[in-house]
Amino acid sequence: MIHSRPMTRRIFLSALTASGASALGSGLAASVPVRISINTSRRLNIIPADFIGLGYEISSVSIPGLLSAQNQRYVQLVRTLGPSGVIRIGGNTADYASFAADGPAVSAPKGTVVTAAGFKQLAGFLDATGWKLIWGLNLGSNDQRQVLAEAMAVSAAVKEKLLAFEIGNEPDLFGRGTAHRPSTYNFDDYLREYQSYKAAIRAEFPNAPFAGPDVAGATNWVSPFAAGEASDLKLLTHHYYRQCAGPGATLERLLYPDPKLVPELEKLKAVSSSSKLPYRICETNSFCGGGQPGVSDTFGAALWVLDFMFNLASYACAGVNIETGMNQLGFVSSYSPIADDAAKPAYYGMLAFEHGSKGQRITADYDSQGINLTAYAVMNGSIPLVTIINKDFTHDAAVELHGLPEFKTCEAIRLTAPSLQSKEKITLGGASVDSNGKWSATMRETIPGDHTRWTIQVPMGSAAILTWR
Repeated sequence: MIHSRPMTRRIFLSALTASGASALGSGLAASVPVRISINTSRRLNIIPADFIGLGYEISSVSIPGLLSAQNQRYVQLVRTLGPSGVIRIGGNTADYASFAADGPAVSAPKGTVVTAAGFKQLAGFLDATGWKLIWGLNLGSNDQRQVLAEAMAVSAAVKEKLLAFEIGNEPDLFGRGTAHRPSTYNFDDYLREYQSYKAAIRAEFPNAPFAGPDVAGATNWVSPFAAGEASDLKLLTHHYYRQCAGPGATLERLLYPDPKLVPELEKLKAVSSSSKLPYRICETNSFCGGGQPGVSDTFGAALWVLDFMFNLASYACAGVNIETGMNQLGFVSSYSPIADDAAKPAYYGMLAFEHGSKGQRITADYDSQGINLTAYAVMNGSIPLVTIINKDFTHDAAVELHGLPEFKTCEAIRLTAPSLQSKEKITLGGASVDSNGKWSATMRETIPGDHTRWTIQVPMGSAAILTWR
């Protein structure tokens, strides 16, 4: 039994200074008491093992050596995020891309050419990482024969690693946001085209798996799509961005709740439940258009990613694909979790989620006392995990946790950086991802507690993952 006095702010800051994370607390922020009650007996949804995913424009497949088993550092970065996950290839470039079996490959925003050699390279990457594939087919060009040839080549290359085909990227924008269809284009038009393309592919590949409708924002398309396709569909797919990059894309806007997100997730959860189909947010990140420099590429975005992923899991989402790499405009996005074969801020949010999300959700009841703090709890077998995320700009949190009398010890690892605006010196458990793409915690804190109450300080602009034994 541990009998320890609660850690004081002075002791806490001294420990952080010793670990190189002193910037998390200046001693000036007001500390707000927050009580969290954990109920290990109230089990909720299981977070799927392949919840984590990465999303790429199709143009990435035509970059030699990128998504390749020979790119060992990149392979390791993906494997560090988990032994199973989902790669989604699609994006705006998919509806302008073409397939030429013998190449040459071209990576361009509106002129990408994918090849059989590129598919073979991608298959090796999937084998090396252990992840599966969602592949987006070109609906925009309205060339069914081309799509059929591409689908057959993809399936022949990746084999059992193919999770699903999507037909068209963000078809709800075809009649307004893109030039692929006339302004009168609607859901009924899309469904007819989808079913025609699906039938052509199935004639050659009878067991081809499909997902959709892959909408940008038309959540009202998901229910009729599920109603018509539920018996012949692998999963439902939808996109999400907080907003597009621009003057209003601030860190404050990113870190505070998006009023449109929860209503969308409630609708998707309801459709998923009624149709008995899982749903996946298969393209997402902070701000569309490549992200906002100085916001999407900072530590604040890491906290947003961590909170966003847990929020999705709270609404029974089956998984999420965080966009990375080259975007539809032809440059590497500011929001990329991986760039130049290195872990960027958003990656650390994904890594923290991987560490704290294994298992089945349980209830964590709390009142945040007006500060921008969230908490999530999971049972990993018989081990409870609690993730506390303090996205506040001005207040630390003095957290008390209750409801875990049968456990003897608790340890924590922290997600930290010098500031919310930091682009470097980000650590999880005292360690950064190394130059080979590997990570292992080097600092674990013992959290004081007496079986009825456990206490931890969570400074503003940081997160902590607690594990009980």
